[in-house]
Amino acid sequence: MTEILIAAVAAAAVCGIVALLLGLFLGFAGEAFKVEVDPKEEAINGCLPGNNCGGCGYAGCAGLAAAIAKGEAPVNQCPVGGEAVANQIAEIMGVEAGAGVKKVAFVKCAGTCEKAKSDYEYTGVEDCAAMAFVPGGGPKTCSYGCLGYGSCVKACPFDAIHVVDGVAVVDKDKCKACSKCIAACPKGLIELVPYDAAHIVQCSSKDKGKAVMDACSVGCIGCGLCAKNCPSDAITVENNIAHIDQDKCTGCGICAQKCPKKCIL
Repeated sequence: MTEILIAAVAAAAVCGIVALLLGLFLGFAGEAFKVEVDPKEEAINGCLPGNNCGGCGYAGCAGLAAAIAKGEAPVNQCPVGGEAVANQIAEIMGVEAGAGVKKVAFVKCAGTCEKAKSDYEYTGVEDCAAMAFVPGGGPKTCSYGCLGYGSCVKACPFDAIHVVDGVAVVDKDKCKACSKCIAACPKGLIELVPYDAAHIVQCSSKDKGKAVMDACSVGCIGCGLCAKNCPSDAITVENNIAHIDQDKCTGCGICAQKCPKKCIL
């Protein structure tokens, strides 16, 4: 019995010594190979919202924090945090945040089920990207219109976009301008616009007038009346579609009044 106890104590002692040595080695290795982190980077990361949405163009909030700390990205780069977060980061970096314009996603299509025509009734996988493999790129007659199968809805981490009557619609107050929906839309229908934009062309069709009217009752026909009557020269018509320069637009509303198809929101 005594021999067994001695063996057990010896084994325990050996295990203890091994554990102690291993702990000392790991502690030494941790100190020897640790990566120094800029305190500013840690502080900036603490200010960021932690959504890791990628809307800033970096691989998550930690990536953006590192870039800002190194001076490679502006302090107001985070679209989710907005002005409040930009001001906090600016204080850490000792710079001015600068005036920022809040932006939101906007779907450039008004072709609802009632207003846009369809060539056939589709039954199958409800995913916008999958429409590339079906006849005509989808059932809608307008090949530029919103397909309404919600790829953008699935991509939005903030529940800010939903399909209403066949067209994706953005909730401005929920949108954080992360650009996930923009990347998800195979038609390229979504863009970022100022939150308080007075007027926006709600169409993306590049077809000529007659083809547009045959496909949708509210499509832009590229007539140019909006551009001709804009007093601030804020509208141009290219590829049969009108575009409003939000930096020039004064919100007078003349373009919306003159548009014969009423496609300017």
